[in-house]
Parts: sequence; C-alpha cells; structure tokens
Amino acid sequence: MIYMSVTIGTPLQASAFKVLLLGSGELGKEVVISLQRLGVEVHAADRYDHAPAMQVAHYSYTLNMADAEELKQLIQQVKPNLIIPEIEAIATEVLVEIEEQNIATVIPSAKAVNLTMNREGIRRLAAEELGLPTSAYRFADSLESFRAACDDIGYPNFVKPVMSSSGKGQSRLKSFDEVDAAWEYAQTGGRVNQGKVIVESQIDFDFEITLLTVRAKNAETGEIKTQYCDPIGHRQDAGDYVESWQPQAMTPAALEESKRIAHKVTAALGGCGIFGVELFVKGDKVWFSEVSPRPHDTGLVTLASQFQSEFELHARAILGLPVNTTRHSVAASAVIYAGVDDRNLSFSGLNLALSNPDTDLRLFGKPEGFKRRRMGVATARAETTDQARELALRTATQVSVQQN
Repeated sequence: MIYMSVTIGTPLQASAFKVLLLGSGELGKEVVISLQRLGVEVHAADRYDHAPAMQVAHYSYTLNMADAEELKQLIQQVKPNLIIPEIEAIATEVLVEIEEQNIATVIPSAKAVNLTMNREGIRRLAAEELGLPTSAYRFADSLESFRAACDDIGYPNFVKPVMSSSGKGQSRLKSFDEVDAAWEYAQTGGRVNQGKVIVESQIDFDFEITLLTVRAKNAETGEIKTQYCDPIGHRQDAGDYVESWQPQAMTPAALEESKRIAHKVTAALGGCGIFGVELFVKGDKVWFSEVSPRPHDTGLVTLASQFQSEFELHARAILGLPVNTTRHSVAASAVIYAGVDDRNLSFSGLNLALSNPDTDLRLFGKPEGFKRRRMGVATARAETTDQARELALRTATQVSVQQN
C-alpha cells in the first residue's frame, strides 16, 4: 500500500507551511485552531482589529480586502502556501491572478471563490449550466428592473443582494407595496454594494438542510473523493441561522438526490475542502439553494456531533490529509445574540449554562456587539434532535450578555 506524502514544517521557522485567512470571524477562528493543531502557521486578516480568528492566529492584519492593491501587498508580504477566503468583500480578481501565476493555492479554487461570492454566478452555474432544480429567479440592477422582476416572479418572493450573507439586505415581499423599501434595504444591507439583486420565487418546502460536502484526496491514490456529513436541519430568522441540528430526518430518496446535487455543484467548482450546500426538501423532491466553499454557520453543530468537526474536516482536506465524516451523537446548536449595540461586553450565567454535561459553549470574542450580532453559540447532545434542540436553546438563553 502506497500513501501520498504530505509534509508540514514548523510555525515561525523557515520551514513553516503558511495559510492566509481572508476574513477572521467565528468560523475562521475554529479553522485557525484546527490548522494550528496540525502545525500550520496561520496569518489572519480582516477589516477590523481583534476579530475572533485574529485572537488565535500567529499573525494578524487589518485592511480593506476589497482593495486590490492592499490585498496584493499583503499576499506578497506573507507569501502563503494557501489562501482561504472567508467573506465576500474580497478583490477576487487578485486571487485569480495569484492562482494563475502559481504564487499560492486559493481554497478551494479561484474559480469557486469568484462564483460563490456572487449569487448570480453560482445560480447561473447551478441552474443554467448544470441543470439543477432551483426556485424561479430574476436579476435586477435598477429600481425599475427590480419592480418588473418582482411582478414577473410574483408574490410572495425573496430578495437578496448578489453579494451578502447571514441575511444582510434580504427581504420577503408579500406585495408590490413593499418593493421600493426592499430595494433600498438591499442596497444598504449587502456586504458589498454592487447594485444588483436576485429575486426568487417562494418554494413550498417541508424543511431546508445544509449538506456538508467534503472534497478530499484519497491517501493511496491522491485522487479527490467526495464525502458527506449527515444532513443538518436548521431554522433561520430573516435569512440568518438561529439554530441547527444533526441529523435531519429525510427520505432515502431525498438524501440521495441531495448528494447528487451536492456532488454535481462541488465537482464543478473544484478544489479540496468543505462546502456548505444549502437545499430545500419536500418529500422526495430537492431544490438547490446556495453553496459556500468553506465551513457553514449551521455546521457549528458538528462541534458536538462528529468525530471531526467541519473545521477539522476543512483543515485536513485542504492540507491533503484523510478525513472522517462520521457522526457520534445527535446534537443541536443555538445562537447567542448580543442583544445590545455596545463594545466591551461581558457574559455571565456560564456556570448554569454548562451545568448539564451534554452542553458546551463557544464565545467568539467579537470586540463589538449589535442587537442581532452572533456573539456565541451553545451546543447540546441528546437522544433525539427535539431534545437536543430544547437543551441547546435553554443553554443559550442561560447566558446573559451585559454592558459594562
């Protein structure tokens, strides 16, 4: 038996294997920790100081990553082996250039980052090139074309900026009277104001899932193999994840169709790593919604449910190491919000929240809170998903956020 050799140096030494993380939120923080456990030197960047991943990385940098020149200078300074984009506000044309010149490998690929940072790119790939089932949709880049698109799609519908995440700038429109306000919110609420939105029809679905899909190299052959975590159910509020659980019960036919769709879209994107594929499910029917070429917020539940969390899976896959997607427990996660607009927050009630041995917490260490900003997450294990959800939600509510 022949195994493909993977070599990793020593951090802070000439032999160091370097990773540059572009975007340093709570998901990136867990990725940094997983990479450091494998001996990787990590450099974390974001638009503000003391972001969560910066607090655990070897080096950190504050810059406007949407500025091509600033980003290029940072890459030239760090000279990373791998670049991991974590947010939308990045000058992706620089990443394409870096990859073409073989300066560094972009995770999972510059093509994937380009397509998935923009809802138009990934929707056209999925629906028009790959022929995957999706909701009906239209794109609009002016108020006039937006009004026409809404009328064409019908009501209710969903409006999202082509570049946003975590529900930023998203609306559900029930009538034409809400159109102008939704356009204004989309222009101001997106991560990057590109002036373009997608209008989607409402699908009649039973539930939605995240199918964490891992593309990793076979240890013997070096060929990329696709593996799947058990499906994750989740509940959203205004497009933002509130709670998630694993596994989500579904029919065998729906699960196979989910895997087929996930495999097709991730193979088209290419590269290695974890992909969060979002899908709508009704009975045996499945529709593609979105895909993120990185760990997914709903996947925080895997910290409690799997032998290797989504962050460990991502770290291993991008380094060319074997992965194990096996789940060991039924688990759930629930978000802890700041509830206030303030800095220098404190958290109490932790002893009560953690009094149950099947619960755990992650407090992200964000330097500033907003009423609807995620500041932490509670996880819980139980016999059933309903019990795990109840325990995770109770744990989250037992944590009090206080102004100082």
